[in-house]
Amino acid sequence: MNDKEIARQLKKIKVINQEQADVEVKNPTSLTMIGKGRQGAVFQIDENTCAKVYGNPEDCEREHYALSLGQKTNLFPRIYGKGQNYIVMEMVRGIDLREYLQSQPLTKELSFKLIEMLVTFQQVGFDRIDHHKRQIYLQQDGTLKVIDVGRTVWRDRTYPYPRKLLTSLGEEYKTLFLSHVQEMNPKLYAEWQHYIAMEASARQMFETLFSKRLKNAKDIAIQLAEPLLTVGDQGKHYAKLEGLVRKVFKEEWIKVLVAQGRDPKKVKEKIDVFMEKQEGMGWEEIDQKNGNQLDCSKKRQKQSKKKASLKQKMLIEDVMKNVNKLLNEGNKKKRETLTSYPAIYRTKVK
Repeated sequence: MNDKEIARQLKKIKVINQEQADVEVKNPTSLTMIGKGRQGAVFQIDENTCAKVYGNPEDCEREHYALSLGQKTNLFPRIYGKGQNYIVMEMVRGIDLREYLQSQPLTKELSFKLIEMLVTFQQVGFDRIDHHKRQIYLQQDGTLKVIDVGRTVWRDRTYPYPRKLLTSLGEEYKTLFLSHVQEMNPKLYAEWQHYIAMEASARQMFETLFSKRLKNAKDIAIQLAEPLLTVGDQGKHYAKLEGLVRKVFKEEWIKVLVAQGRDPKKVKEKIDVFMEKQEGMGWEEIDQKNGNQLDCSKKRQKQSKKKASLKQKMLIEDVMKNVNKLLNEGNKKKRETLTSYPAIYRTKVK
């Protein structure tokens, strides 16, 4: 079968991604499907060639890029061609490590080859220096080949040790493999153990924080937040209300003066000084003094801004009128409630 015929046949095959399941395949061709997974399906072209057809073209681009990085090594299958959603490549034979370890031991020699595989991943530029045992094939000559390497590239976050490989080996072979690593490279072993310990600590912290659920969370939250409530306590409520209104008045006053072209920093400083001086003063007196200040300010304005200044003055006076009304009402109620407080907590209200 020539290249054009291969491309024509592969374009007829429909591969549809499924959520949390292997792909769905519609194959109207004579090509034999020899395997499928979450990203695509593999079809045999001849004794030495196969093609992987992907459900998502982005997965195809990703794996093609990863395979291209490793073409100068013997660890990856050779690439023979590529389409929008397929890659034609060398057929990988042998036995995958998952099946091999069901009947054969994990020798020190095989552990060494796995370390070599990880080193090669690092050298070719993979982001994830890790691989599952079912995607690692042991060849008749004792070498390794890997498949399904798309997820080793274009990653933002990866584990700093071969977590997927160690987990897939199972506890017995994981322990044996790590003992081989410790013997061959104590420094590498120590680093992996460090990250394994960090992961265990992180899991323990997660369990401590989230596994113990409060049975009476609502009641506890109500009781815990009681000191934050003020509306039900008239003394606290009107004290908070006065502070809120003062804050709003100050902010709006600054906006008006800045709109007149005043320097924001100087305006804030002068208003802060003014507010501090008037702290113990009745709001009627503040109203009067503030009106005088605004009159003086108005006189300093240029003739062209006189109309705008008068308009802004009226706005301030209107705000002051409403603020004064609110605070007088609040002060009246505060006097009524503060008499119930010990003398040390009473605040003088003008």
